[in-house]
Amino acid sequence: MKAILLHGINDLKMLDIPIPQPAPNEILLRTASVGICGSDVHYYKEGGTGGAALDKPFTLGHEFSAYIESGKDKGRLASIDPALSCGECEYCLEGNQNFCLNLSFAGAEGIDGGLREYVTWPEKAVFPLPENFTPEEGALLEPLGVAIHALHLGKIFPGMDVGVFGAGPVGLLTIQMAKAAGAARIFVTDKLSHRLEFAKECGATDISLADGSEAKNILQATQTRGLDVVFEAAGDDGSAVETAVETSKRGATVVVIGIPSEDKTSFTASISRRKGLTFKIARRMKNTYPTAINLVSRRMVNLKPLITHRFSPQEYREAFEKAAKRKGIKVFINF
Repeated sequence: MKAILLHGINDLKMLDIPIPQPAPNEILLRTASVGICGSDVHYYKEGGTGGAALDKPFTLGHEFSAYIESGKDKGRLASIDPALSCGECEYCLEGNQNFCLNLSFAGAEGIDGGLREYVTWPEKAVFPLPENFTPEEGALLEPLGVAIHALHLGKIFPGMDVGVFGAGPVGLLTIQMAKAAGAARIFVTDKLSHRLEFAKECGATDISLADGSEAKNILQATQTRGLDVVFEAAGDDGSAVETAVETSKRGATVVVIGIPSEDKTSFTASISRRKGLTFKIARRMKNTYPTAINLVSRRMVNLKPLITHRFSPQEYREAFEKAAKRKGIKVFINF
């Protein structure tokens, strides 16, 4: 089969490798669609993400859908949960599988992901989809799960004023989740104006270009009160987090989702302390696939605006460069 392996920074190669054979409790999958995530771009451009570095060639791709090739659901399209928790450590037993001490994650830290024609994966982490799903929508359930988990952390209630700073794929899905939860106003910022247009399509009520004036605009629009909950989804080493601090009301919650390139972020301590802000750092997701499938099936979340670029596996270099330049929203490699 064909597989796209990352060998080093800016070094992807398509190779012929053997088709994998399922182990006990695994099934064989034929890859359908793979979304290129920001963390994939970090690996491609920097060799790692947040302390996890490349030490051997491996296959990226943790946002993917596939056709089931074995077992009772053979032939069905499925969405794949890339996170495999052990179910036995302290954190798993607490119900926090996303903190698992022995977590395996597709397309990260040397574990092969979906950028290959065939994958074997534990059946418990394979979610067959209703017939109204497309392969690309199936692949987007992973970032939708991140947005669902972030919403749980933020605890949005109807009538709240909410901020989403960063209008990439996860930010756009967080906007839709905030809208579904009943947020009265959703303030969105981004450095790229074309992404703000997508934000409006996803439910943003107020948009601001992240050019240094966004905090002033938001405070003016809220009569200096500020926002009840803010989600930082930009991953820009601190400026979006700082804006979140400035625009939060007293007692607000700031949920940090973005992954910064320099593996650090900062904000003004004195303002945060005086406002009594609560900071929560989102760690992937947990048990979100059934909810995500239900939301998309019932059209409470619309994934189609995020699908902006499609490439064949042979066009993998162009696909990664497009994603790295943040053109459009979500780049897919379709097998």
